[in-house]
Amino acid sequence: MLEKITGILKASGVYAWEVSDVKKQGWEFYFIRHALDQHRAKNVEHINVKVYQLTDDGQSLGFASAELAPTATDAEAEKLVNDLAYRATLVKNRPYALNVPAGEMPGTGAPSDLAAISGDFIRTMAELRETESEDVNSYEIFVSDVTRRLVTSTGIDETERYPSSMIEVVVNARRDGHEIEVYRSYKSGTCDAQALKRDLERAMQYGRDRLRAVPTPLTGQFDVLFSGSDACQIYRFFVARMDAQMVFRKISPWAIGEAICEDFQGDRVTIAALRELDNSPANHGFDPEGALIRDTVLLEDGVAKHFLGSRMFAGYLGLTDAFLPSNIAVSGGTHSEEELRAGQYLEVVEFSDFHIAPMTGDIFGEIRLGFWHDGDKCIPVSGGSLSGSMDDCIGSMRMSRSQTQYDSMRIPSLTRLKGVTVTGAEK
Repeated sequence: MLEKITGILKASGVYAWEVSDVKKQGWEFYFIRHALDQHRAKNVEHINVKVYQLTDDGQSLGFASAELAPTATDAEAEKLVNDLAYRATLVKNRPYALNVPAGEMPGTGAPSDLAAISGDFIRTMAELRETESEDVNSYEIFVSDVTRRLVTSTGIDETERYPSSMIEVVVNARRDGHEIEVYRSYKSGTCDAQALKRDLERAMQYGRDRLRAVPTPLTGQFDVLFSGSDACQIYRFFVARMDAQMVFRKISPWAIGEAICEDFQGDRVTIAALRELDNSPANHGFDPEGALIRDTVLLEDGVAKHFLGSRMFAGYLGLTDAFLPSNIAVSGGTHSEEELRAGQYLEVVEFSDFHIAPMTGDIFGEIRLGFWHDGDKCIPVSGGSLSGSMDDCIGSMRMSRSQTQYDSMRIPSLTRLKGVTVTGAEK
């Protein structure tokens, strides 16, 4: 099919085109408690076609894209290309240069051992420490061997192969006739048995704590400690502010060579985009538009270093080596975990919802489970909300030296924000 669609595109007369072909061979397992309920193999292919059209006067470059079924006939493929060619003429963007072959790509990669990866997940789940009151309800395992190829009219023809895994788990906790479920989802390259086991056993503990939690009694401004995957939202805020689209549209106020905060009293953040991160499901040599992914520092000690982003907005900013990042690594801070856990603070470990708006920096979250530390006691709490502004917290933010990886992000294990508004749930 790839040869068929590229042949049609070459004959179509469109200004430029890109074809992405992603093939996934995988195994899926569905367990009720630890008993296998069903399993199946999958072999799927996704072909995405993108067409560019330049106006006759050269003042506008538009594009349109759609997925083409791998079983499409010649007539169906031709109709899709014609439709995209027309739709692209309706988009009036400023012209920009498309990606061309650049640099040396890494090797394609070896086939993934689906049996070994699946076995590692199943053994890890069987080794979990469960109790009479906290145990596994069900889990689903998805492992894939992915082959990704990108072909463009500008001469790019690159292929990479890599493993991609996901496991979804529901654990139960019971107390005094009440029961609660805690859901977890993990993405990785292969199975990280140690991290998976540690986090799931912690999730069972959180279920137990949730059953004895009291309504959040606090209202006011407090230090808030983030110790789970929701902390990734904090660092995605920084990455979003360094995106070329945000900068070009003047949504991000940050500028290269300038500090992102006028008065640092806490830790200065350093963030890098990486081609490879240990066991990440997103270790790519090239981005969706064919740009070479390089290890690049975005922020260094609180100073903006490099903007990254799509080819269009990178071109508008005059960036020649930009790309869409896949892996993100945040350097650890200057504090030990013991230092960050000192004094009075609210640690939130489970949110019903948590977001940080890149445009405004607004923080908002609904507390499902937290722990109020008053220096002497640790009280589990639930309900209420958080609000505030990342722009106000950047200067006083403190981070642990220790780090934890979540999917394709490695961040400080603990992040403490000062002066976050907590609205309690106690009536």
